[in-house]
Amino acid sequence: MSDANIGTLYGIGVGPGDPDLITVKGAAMLGRCRHVFAPRAPHESESLAYRIAAKHIRSDAQIHRITFPMTSDRSELQARWRESAGLIAEVLQTGADACYLTLGDTLLYSTYVYLLRELTALCPEAHVVTIPGISSFSAAAARVGFPVGEGKNPVVVVPAAEDLDDVTRGLAMGGTVVLMKVGSRLQSILDLLEATGHIDRAAFVARVGMPGEYVQTDVRSLKGRDDRTGHLSTILIDASR
Repeated sequence: MSDANIGTLYGIGVGPGDPDLITVKGAAMLGRCRHVFAPRAPHESESLAYRIAAKHIRSDAQIHRITFPMTSDRSELQARWRESAGLIAEVLQTGADACYLTLGDTLLYSTYVYLLRELTALCPEAHVVTIPGISSFSAAAARVGFPVGEGKNPVVVVPAAEDLDDVTRGLAMGGTVVLMKVGSRLQSILDLLEATGHIDRAAFVARVGMPGEYVQTDVRSLKGRDDRTGHLSTILIDASR
């Protein structure tokens, strides 16, 4: 089959949660594509990315749900990404276009990053268009009026799920620090922010733009809350002083 007969994969960042925060371009492609791939976690009855994008998807689209295991085993994850890339390649090789949904922005801590690598290796002739989305921290900052970048101050984005040493280094750089992937590390992070004197210059937003959105500018009041509080949350910190 020649390259001209290969469909195009549109990687679409659906934003943080509000269906109206999907880009015009992303919504337009969802209204055209007959195949939509929607990743979900094993504990989800439905893909969160799909629920956000649903109103923009054409009514007769075929929804392909992909389940990614909640594991840190790289070989298991890579096998699942390769399997999913194979499913997408099968669709593209029929000449049909497909959309892949991902939360927030397509290339910021997204499953799309890994899937795209596998697809490129498996089907190098595939056409790919990546459509960016609004990140959760941009939406969180807008929700609480928190300046992300000001003057010449740096902006440091840290995935907090793995190592709090990275958070400490980020705070030492000054400027604005954005903590993503907070999850069950919330209490440890709060202890660190208190110890470093930053806890009163921070804002917490969970599930921004979704049902159950929770905003807290008195971050100290989160101490003692259960681990579920940190799910789908972002912490913004003014570390400039």
